[in-house]
Amino acid sequence: MRVWRALDEVTGVERSVATVGVFDGVHRGHRHVIGEVVRHAKEIGAEAVVVTFDPHPMSVIRPDRTPPALATLDHRLELIAEQNVDDVLVLPFTTTLSQQSPEDFVRQVLVDALHVKAVHVGENFRFGHRAAGDVTLLRELGTTYGFEVVAVPLAGGQTPWSSTYVRDRLAEGDVVAAASALGRHHRVEGIVVHGDHRGRELGYPTANLGPDETSAIPADGVYAGWLTRESGQRMPAAISIGTNPTFGGTVRRVEAYVLDRDDLELYDEVVALDFADRLRPTIRFDDVESLLTQMADDCRRAREITA
Repeated sequence: MRVWRALDEVTGVERSVATVGVFDGVHRGHRHVIGEVVRHAKEIGAEAVVVTFDPHPMSVIRPDRTPPALATLDHRLELIAEQNVDDVLVLPFTTTLSQQSPEDFVRQVLVDALHVKAVHVGENFRFGHRAAGDVTLLRELGTTYGFEVVAVPLAGGQTPWSSTYVRDRLAEGDVVAAASALGRHHRVEGIVVHGDHRGRELGYPTANLGPDETSAIPADGVYAGWLTRESGQRMPAAISIGTNPTFGGTVRRVEAYVLDRDDLELYDEVVALDFADRLRPTIRFDDVESLLTQMADDCRRAREITA
């Protein structure tokens, strides 16, 4: 899969079928649209292209309303590549781009650069300055410039799969429902930083993540999941999110104990945490012995879930 990170990098596209969107999380709804693009492209002998943006448009238009990200850009690209797409165009979202008219966007990106023969978008698709463009306008522009527009109905039944739905489930700690909509376990990535080293003292050394502040972090609690290293090594883990109230903590942290491992040196390494299920909410314990008893049970259940 070719990845272009600016419009002037696009080369060698004679005809394409494309889709446009942020595709945050590349959830099942996104994959449904991308799958239709790939199918259509093969049918007419064209290239399947995904046009996406980085950073999230809201970070430029309304920074105070930027939603937490469901995937880093690199993870998004990996997930898109799994859909057998030929090319991805990552447009840097700037103030200039935000002020571009719908027709200018269509002409410069879809027509002049990608030579589209068809564009597939969700039925609620909006584009251009102040989101003035919609599917109706896109169809009019398709008639003008000679490409077909396919509006794909929202998928997922009574509760359509959407990035907003996933974020809402994560905010409730329901990582199982989030995974059902994503079609994968939710992932949080970050560099391992030094913490209080209290976990090691208790016999449960944890990797403390310094996650990107824009990431969608599940609700406070203890979770079963996996830690994946840069090498690709994937290990079952118990993951804690919260302020460590038993010890009077005030800083919210994401930390993971790799089950039955006390020999790992992960500092300064970028790792990924995948969430399988929530074991319990964060609890303040009256003494360390009660905490240790609960941690042992958490690890037992985490082993069962990740087995």
